[in-house]
Amino acid sequence: MLRLVLPKGSLEKATLELFAAADLAVSRSSSVDYKASIDGPRIDEVRILRPQEIGRYVSEGLFDLGVTGRDWIEETSSEVVSLCQLHYSKATSRPIRVVLAVPDASPFQRVEDLPGGVRVSTEYPELTRRFFEKRGVDARIELSYGATEAKVPDIVDVIVEITETGSALRAAGLRIIETILVSFTELVANPVSYDDPVKRHAMGQLQTLLEGALEARGRVLVKLNVGEADLDKVIEILPAMKSPTVSKLFGETAYAVEAVVPKSDINTLIPALKDHGASDIIELPITKIVH
Repeated sequence: MLRLVLPKGSLEKATLELFAAADLAVSRSSSVDYKASIDGPRIDEVRILRPQEIGRYVSEGLFDLGVTGRDWIEETSSEVVSLCQLHYSKATSRPIRVVLAVPDASPFQRVEDLPGGVRVSTEYPELTRRFFEKRGVDARIELSYGATEAKVPDIVDVIVEITETGSALRAAGLRIIETILVSFTELVANPVSYDDPVKRHAMGQLQTLLEGALEARGRVLVKLNVGEADLDKVIEILPAMKSPTVSKLFGETAYAVEAVVPKSDINTLIPALKDHGASDIIELPITKIVH
């Protein structure tokens, strides 16, 4: 039913891990094979291609659904339907920013300070061209094939580059003067495919599985028993997603309590629960949370 395209390169491993966690495991003959498959009725074809191309291919209808970054969607002016953001790896849990940076010693403080004919190096020539045109700056834009920050000030005057924290740019002696775009990795659909009710339903089911797997990451289920006298104290320190589930134990003046809590809290939470009267404490892994 659906033709799916996933990103190759830096996002590849994390993307395949997310799909596996969502019970959408991607199978291929080798790690360098561009063709793959997912066992199930919703996906007929899977390709693994460079994220720079995915937005355009989905926009053109070569694929119904894809995973790529907002930066490449904007660079290629791809018309797609964004279903959701996917925060699933170190590279995607926080947004990347496409920024305009100048050398620390540069007198330029704003885009408007840049002179006509300013030389710009970037891996995003179209996004950069539209940005400077909108700001009324006549810029000479050169496509960069990497090591962009190494080209100022000898080869170009300024650069347009991606950054997460800005630390690499600072280490290279550069200063950010404007953020052009904030970009997350997204699950995107072809507009015509999205208008098809059958395909849209299948897309929604895949989105539910992926978001459920993401929601479960970093969370565990805690179950415990507690006497009636200590119930309020235990509930007070339990950092549940919502109100904890509490049920009376048969034939006893005690209760069973369960809650979904952050995994990062467990090393302090379990001892604290015991100190407040809880017993029979169990920690269980969670694979999906669907709201």
